[in-house]
Amino acid sequence: MGTAAAAGGGAGGARRWLPWLGLCFWAAGAAAGRGTDNGEVLPESIPSAPGTLPHFIEEPDDAYIIKSNPIALRCKARPAMQIFFKCNGEWVHQNEHVSEESLDESSGLKVREVFINVTRQQVEDFHGPEDYWCQCVAWSHLGTSKSRKASVRIAYLRKNFEQDPQGREVPIEGMIVLHCRPPEGVPAAEVEWLKNEEPIDSEQDENIDTRADHNLIIRQARLSDSGNYTCMAANIVAKRRSLSATVVVYVNGGWSSWTEWSACNVRCGRGWQKRSRTCTNPAPLNGGAFCEGMSVQKITCTSLCPVDGSWEVWSEWSVCSPECEHLRIRECTAPPPRNGGKFCEGLSQESENCTDGLCILGIENASDIALYSGLGAAVVAVAVLVIGVTLYRRSQSDYGVDVIDSSALTGGFQTFNFKTVRQGNSLLLNSSMQPDLTVSRTYSGPICLQDPLDKELMTEASLFNPLSDIKVKVQSSFMVSLGVSERAEYHGKNHSGTFPHGNNRSFSTMHPRNKTPYIQNLSSLPTRTELRTTGVFGHLGGRLVMPNTGVSLLIPHGAIPEENSWEIYMSINQGEPSLQSDGSEVLLSPEVTCGPPDMIVTTPFALTIPHCADVSSEHWNIHLKKRTQQGKWEEVMSVEDESTSCYCLLDPFACHVLLDSFGTYALTGEPITDCAVKQLKVAVFGCMSCNSLDYNLRVYCVDNTPWAFQEVVSDERHQGGQLLEEPKLLHFKGNTFSLQISVLDIPPFLWRIKPFTACQEVPFSRVWCSNWQPLHCAFSLERYTPTTTQLSCKICIRQLKGHEQILQVQTSILESERETITFFAQEDSTFPAQTGPKAFKIPYSIRQRICATFDTPNAKGKDWQMLAQKNSINRNLSYFATQSSPSAVILNLWEARHQHDGDLDSLACALEEIGRTHTKLSNIAESQLDEADFNYSRQNGL
Repeated sequence: MGTAAAAGGGAGGARRWLPWLGLCFWAAGAAAGRGTDNGEVLPESIPSAPGTLPHFIEEPDDAYIIKSNPIALRCKARPAMQIFFKCNGEWVHQNEHVSEESLDESSGLKVREVFINVTRQQVEDFHGPEDYWCQCVAWSHLGTSKSRKASVRIAYLRKNFEQDPQGREVPIEGMIVLHCRPPEGVPAAEVEWLKNEEPIDSEQDENIDTRADHNLIIRQARLSDSGNYTCMAANIVAKRRSLSATVVVYVNGGWSSWTEWSACNVRCGRGWQKRSRTCTNPAPLNGGAFCEGMSVQKITCTSLCPVDGSWEVWSEWSVCSPECEHLRIRECTAPPPRNGGKFCEGLSQESENCTDGLCILGIENASDIALYSGLGAAVVAVAVLVIGVTLYRRSQSDYGVDVIDSSALTGGFQTFNFKTVRQGNSLLLNSSMQPDLTVSRTYSGPICLQDPLDKELMTEASLFNPLSDIKVKVQSSFMVSLGVSERAEYHGKNHSGTFPHGNNRSFSTMHPRNKTPYIQNLSSLPTRTELRTTGVFGHLGGRLVMPNTGVSLLIPHGAIPEENSWEIYMSINQGEPSLQSDGSEVLLSPEVTCGPPDMIVTTPFALTIPHCADVSSEHWNIHLKKRTQQGKWEEVMSVEDESTSCYCLLDPFACHVLLDSFGTYALTGEPITDCAVKQLKVAVFGCMSCNSLDYNLRVYCVDNTPWAFQEVVSDERHQGGQLLEEPKLLHFKGNTFSLQISVLDIPPFLWRIKPFTACQEVPFSRVWCSNWQPLHCAFSLERYTPTTTQLSCKICIRQLKGHEQILQVQTSILESERETITFFAQEDSTFPAQTGPKAFKIPYSIRQRICATFDTPNAKGKDWQMLAQKNSINRNLSYFATQSSPSAVILNLWEARHQHDGDLDSLACALEEIGRTHTKLSNIAESQLDEADFNYSRQNGL
């Protein structure tokens, strides 16, 4: 039985006799198959005989079929006469076996090795309660031995992960757990994690654990753990890659320690001191929260005023010494120096010859002594007489200075008029007095005022220094009622300028009674066709605001040359628009006029015009237009165009335009698609009708501009209407569909409305072009009994295939029980005209430093272009490049955009991001404004 063929016997599978065993068994040919033709199989064991049972040196291992490649199962035994495979309980055919025989040199026993191939088809065709398996059976003279069962499975790996890792945002030192469930596969897939495409080795980093059910666990998150994490699954068949999960480790900001309190900001008197801290312990990173709380604290302080020392009067002369000298002394005690004051200057003692040089030492006889004593007494008498005459003349001169030269005092006094209602001290000026316009008194007294532009605090000494070039203009309650500032206006010199009406006026001689023609009374002057306001501006610039209209004009500092002042006016056309729409073009703003037209500015001014467009360059093409002197309108520029003549910045509710010439301007829009949207403000007003049982509802749909709604409010006031619900915003599309207004949920048995009048429809063109006369629909409701005083219903305003708004009305028809709803929110600009530094949010000194920093080109790019980018100004930068100070023009635009909020923190953050500032601008600005307010309080005796 040297080979498999010999062991197999004849091809027909005849039985072979083994004489040394005393029995016969079927040869391999008959036993190799899963059954012979006559159904007989190999015996499971052979009777025992002297020898050794087979011992398996190599047993078949579990195997996996990859794709369609068969696998080979091997086994090796010693001693073994025959080895056959048995798969799934059936013998494998002899022809499928390949065997090799060798001799073990150490033991002299035969070693036989057999292997078979298992195909994918065989495994797929097997259907049993367990996996496909194969086992080796080896024979020797002593008996048989069986190997372990080796399973054979088809290997695969599905494509989709059962669970992909998800991105996380975690605080620093927090725990990160990324879950990963690999695709189903045979054999089970091994999982590997990648960070930024690099394998993660958990053995080298104790902070990372990847052993827990394929999950990635980072025990304490570090900044370096931020990145993109990917789960990789692989087995012998393929590799699969999960979706990447982004992990962001953020750091919340923390406050640093407070700095020491600063020194008191005034040398003398009441002031303030501050301390600060920064959000740098740590600084917020990767979107972490900024520190909460104040970065600056202020407390009041009082500094003791320094007192300089002053000499006492000289003492009497001492007696004449033998050296013919006498002494006198004085002390620095009238008063002594205190609180760091200066010590007295000069000598504390004096000595002089007491005999006018006639002193003779060593007098020998008494007659000489008498002579010299008499001469000394005469000299002293003459000196006393001279001193007495001198003191008398000096005391007389103190009473006649005002007669001798009264012009020396005129610089410190100024005559002015004001009105008062109470008796008492005529020199007491109190800002809380209520002026009486019927009584006028003239007072003359010293006016000790400080220039409001000076940011230094006033000392007590400065309150008594006469200022010869300061003029005071006291305003009456009439001027205050018209919205003019209560503060006195100070002018250091006379300004000459040209006004539209050809009147040359000097501020130093203009009294309140002479200015009446130039001050506009807002309660009486506005008419239906024009809303107008005016203000006088000089070199310091200012802001002209039309309250409750959204229209304002910013005159920058230096735009008007020095020595000039202009009366600048601004108006809104409230009549029929002179700008006639061409085709699909729509008027989106009021027609705003500013003048005088012949005025020339050296720096562009900023004009803010509200609009009602839902801003989107995809749906609107918006233009700025100007009216010529001939009354025609011409296009200045498109908002999206590049131009060096002017600049337009379109915000959601207003357009800020930088211009260098006055005139009449308006915004028009051309819808590009049907999705172009006009923003409409819808509001409902109500009032009683002539019939006591009827109640009228008027629903308005106007352009969403403050000016348009102000017209509605004005009309309703004349009709006795009351606003019943907060106005709401309706997005009206340019899709040619009409507008429907209906009254719903009217209480039955209490109110009724006429049949077929509960719903009204307005054509699209009437709504789309309604920017002159307010669009409104009226509904008349009738109550069944006079006892019904409450009304509740809903007003539905909707565009067909568009937006819808519901106004909930719940009110009392009795005026005494009705709750008042405010028409307008309180605006920052209480006064129409603001001049000088108070009109600007950014202090002038800070503004100069910003311009000096960013107007200079920088190789790193941190110049005015970066300043524009940080303030969301990203287009038409060529306009700023043509200006003498691009940064100043950018800040002017910032002032126009932030006239209501004055968000200095956002500007400071932008500057800090650029890296050009080291302290917060808002803190600096606040400190300077506080100083200015403190000066103003000191000047007014507060």
